[in-house]
Amino acid sequence: MSRPPHFPRQLHVLSPKGFTLIELLAGLAVLALLAALAAPSLAALLERHHALAAEHALIHHLQLARMAAITQRKPAVLCPSLDGHHCSGRNDWSIGWLVFVDRHGKRTLRDPADIVRSDTHPTTSKLRLVSTRGRSSIRYQPDGHSTGSNLTISICSKDGAMLAQVIVNNAGRARSQRPKTPRACTE
Repeated sequence: MSRPPHFPRQLHVLSPKGFTLIELLAGLAVLALLAALAAPSLAALLERHHALAAEHALIHHLQLARMAAITQRKPAVLCPSLDGHHCSGRNDWSIGWLVFVDRHGKRTLRDPADIVRSDTHPTTSKLRLVSTRGRSSIRYQPDGHSTGSNLTISICSKDGAMLAQVIVNNAGRARSQRPKTPRACTE
């Protein structure tokens, strides 16, 4: 049976698609609340990541200096450096590092050809790396031993909390440790 032509067809009412302004604002409020709760945890995670990267870079440079001393049969030095050509003489390792072969035994770089590696600003500006007082460099002998007393380089946050330490003993072996409980960084 067909419909008579004078009856209008039924129109289907379409349901609206999308969000209302109230739904959108409620969703944004929940998202902002979650972001505010997660931000401190993410900042701490990022700080730990930067500390771990600095720790690995420092150990890599220590191993590189030790390897240079052994393979070239001459002492090698790792020291903090502002310009990549001179040791700074300070115990602040945040500024940059210089690894060079110490052919003359004076703990100073005389020939730029002796540079093994030079990194300026190897760490983030949010970290401080400081060594034991009186130890502004480490010198490896041709047999791989380091001279002097043990060297400890502390990796600290800007607010003074210790995040990690890299320790080099007289045998030239480097190891790292992280404090189990929060403690202040000492210079």
